[in-house]
Amino acid sequence: MITLLISIGLCLFLYFVLIRPFQYWTKRGVIQFSVWRLWLENLKIFSQFNPMMDSLKVLYDAFPGVRYSGMYQITNPILVIKDPELIKQITVKDFDHFIDHNQFITEECEPLWGKNLFSLKGERWKEMRATLSPSFTSSKMKAMFGMMSECAEKFVNHFKSDNLETTTVEFKDIFTRFTNDVIASASFGINCDSLKDRDNEFYLMGKMATNLSGFWKNLSIFIMIMSPKLAKYLGVRAFNEKASSFFRNLVIGNMKARENSGIMRPDMIHLLMEARKGKLKHEHSREVIDSGFAEERQKLQLTDDDVTAQALIFFFAGFESVATLMCFAAYELALDSFVQEKLRHEIDNLLREGNGTLTYETLMKMEYLDMVVSETLRKWPAIVIFDRLCTKPYTIQPERKNEKPVNLRKGDVVMMITYGMHLDEKYFPEPDRFDPDRFNKENRKNIIPYTYMPFGIGPRSCIGNRFALLETKILIFNILKHFDIVVVDKSVVPIKLARKQMSLNAEKGFWFGLKPRKGVS
Repeated sequence: MITLLISIGLCLFLYFVLIRPFQYWTKRGVIQFSVWRLWLENLKIFSQFNPMMDSLKVLYDAFPGVRYSGMYQITNPILVIKDPELIKQITVKDFDHFIDHNQFITEECEPLWGKNLFSLKGERWKEMRATLSPSFTSSKMKAMFGMMSECAEKFVNHFKSDNLETTTVEFKDIFTRFTNDVIASASFGINCDSLKDRDNEFYLMGKMATNLSGFWKNLSIFIMIMSPKLAKYLGVRAFNEKASSFFRNLVIGNMKARENSGIMRPDMIHLLMEARKGKLKHEHSREVIDSGFAEERQKLQLTDDDVTAQALIFFFAGFESVATLMCFAAYELALDSFVQEKLRHEIDNLLREGNGTLTYETLMKMEYLDMVVSETLRKWPAIVIFDRLCTKPYTIQPERKNEKPVNLRKGDVVMMITYGMHLDEKYFPEPDRFDPDRFNKENRKNIIPYTYMPFGIGPRSCIGNRFALLETKILIFNILKHFDIVVVDKSVVPIKLARKQMSLNAEKGFWFGLKPRKGVS
């Protein structure tokens, strides 16, 4: 009798815990992996057996020719959207049904994550997006150009002073130090030289806050996704508490100092201070990044944590992901001397025409530099996946053979795998080949809309993409003005993607050399 009860209990456990949660899409007529294959893929991700990008590529490539397929984030069902027209429908045309991101880390678990622009929902998101958008207009970028250029010149001067035939460096390290200094100045009004002062507190706290790699960090996120209450009880956090306290004190102290001294800087902290006082006037300009909600909104009630959360998410995105973009650009330039020489030729021509001076306007006109950065983002996108949360019932109507209506309920999640789409030979022939000419004036017209989306798409696309592109272009320009980027003995070619990180990164770092150009002072 006891044996029978144990057997029944085991069967019930197998069905209700290990099988039934993975039948969600099958029961609704959506193609998906078998239950056992899903468990295998989940195990690979959780064990960090393969790079996360390999798993994303497997999910994207699994069912050729379909517009969508089913997958699961642990046991939470997610619909993967693979068709460009359907992506457009969901992210733009019917955006009012998909206004939110899936908040996988709740505010209850992590207040500074739950309050940031990425995680905010509904009206609160609309208000915060409208508040922050004026920080990222082209006029604001032009105002930041000089400050970014100073950071870039300080960067190259650091390595010029080495007077070595070739300086071997780990690019992720030096590029995060550059992005750290840019953000410190652009958002917080703090001057840092992280190449010279390698252990400055701002940099160390930034590294600590943005570190999401390793088994225990993945386990923490797993607990927060599966059981926010348990995570809160155990004290599990996404952000390191020491780093969170540092940035909270920094932001609050920065605001008090500005108020007491009457300091005004046209940066994000200033805009949040104005919004907090109810003095902010949203810009009604074609330059404002379109959020889809340009009208005046009611006064935001911002707490210290609200302001800190926006500053921290801006740091989180700008510190790590922009440095990664720079790393992959350097990697591709080091491997392709033809592309590097062609880009250097454009730089030299611009300097001759401008009497050795780079301006914001001339940088924006550099076509080949833009092509190189665009192709880097195609092959190594800043955002490898992005999601949308269904906020009211929505039906995906059948268009192809064997399709049935897919009735999405409130709370269902859809996901676009940018990494998979950018490497889909149907949209980008020879996807593993680095070819900036894909983005020249003629070929750019042939790119199918909504297949290239390195910063997401629609009203919830990355608000800071102009900032990221500007500082990337400025740094590449200044490096190639003075150096060749070359392969050295420590370089790993071809690159091996890191297994223990959820974002794109190199397993053994980005080791390359900076070789001073002959005849360039």
